[in-house]
Amino acid sequence: MRCGDFKTSYASDMTIFESGFARVMLGLFLCLLFSLPLYVPGYLLDIVNRIGIAIIGAIGLNILTGFTGQISLGNAAFMAIGAFSCGYLGTKFGLPFYLCIPLAGLITAFFGMFVGIPSLRIKGLYLAMATLAAHFIVEFLIVKWESVTGGVAGLSIPAPKLGSFVIDTDKSIFFLIFIVAIIAVLFAKNLFRTKVGKAFVAIRDQAVSAEVMGVNLLKYKLLSFGISSFYVGVAGALMAYQAKIISPETFPITIAIDYLGMIIIGGLGSILGSIYGAIFITLLPELLRMGTSALSGSFPDLINKLAAMKELVFGLLVIIFLIFEPNGMASRWHSIKNYWKLYPFSH
Repeated sequence: MRCGDFKTSYASDMTIFESGFARVMLGLFLCLLFSLPLYVPGYLLDIVNRIGIAIIGAIGLNILTGFTGQISLGNAAFMAIGAFSCGYLGTKFGLPFYLCIPLAGLITAFFGMFVGIPSLRIKGLYLAMATLAAHFIVEFLIVKWESVTGGVAGLSIPAPKLGSFVIDTDKSIFFLIFIVAIIAVLFAKNLFRTKVGKAFVAIRDQAVSAEVMGVNLLKYKLLSFGISSFYVGVAGALMAYQAKIISPETFPITIAIDYLGMIIIGGLGSILGSIYGAIFITLLPELLRMGTSALSGSFPDLINKLAAMKELVFGLLVIIFLIFEPNGMASRWHSIKNYWKLYPFSH
């Protein structure tokens, strides 16, 4: 019976999958995941697609905030840049989606690195305010740069095509979203096994000590902003393909708040936490909507207060997790898994 840590080499300590059983379970999960479009109705599939997009964006923010310790409120702006860049490249130049998505990510990464330049001199709430200012700058540019963004009227996004196959339904775009999401998860998981990822963590834990050990703070902070913004830009591009029409109202500042909630509730500095948080925060308004609809017969005014209830429940959940589970849902999952792994000898 396995009841301890028997790793005897650095390679075994850094492995992603500890056993063959974990690989088999992952394979079964992926088979189940990619079979969802066969039996899940359209509305629920739309929610699943939004969860996939949120996972990519949450991982991006967690790379910057959870792993590198740089607080950002610019996620909505970065998503907007990715979405409008993708739309412009597709409509103006007729580029295929498999070029538009990575190019949109690169454009967003360039802007993210530019926004991250002040991170060498400021940190904490001051850096958060700098990224918040970037949001309003981007919002202003989207409204005024009508030749690129369409202004207030927005931009129509051409449906992605693969040869003669048009990806214009929830079922077809599901595969695009989750193939990208799986690649994003694998890259992020491997990133923190490398020198770059370890430099990010060193900066988060103690920037001065990291610099003394030879970590170039400016280089790695900008790189963290770039990688994070690339992820968020890709998420914005996928959101544009899913929504088909985007406008400045598609990317309010509340998106940035939601993504911060995802990584706080899911777990800062955890890829798995980003996934849990994205699922939880995306499902939250849907669950509230179902609850208010069920109680609307007894409380008819409850539906009108749905938006206020969402904000109230969201705020309460963040406070509860900060008090009782500061390491997030991922930490709780690891505790449960470790308990049963050593049962009945755990203590």
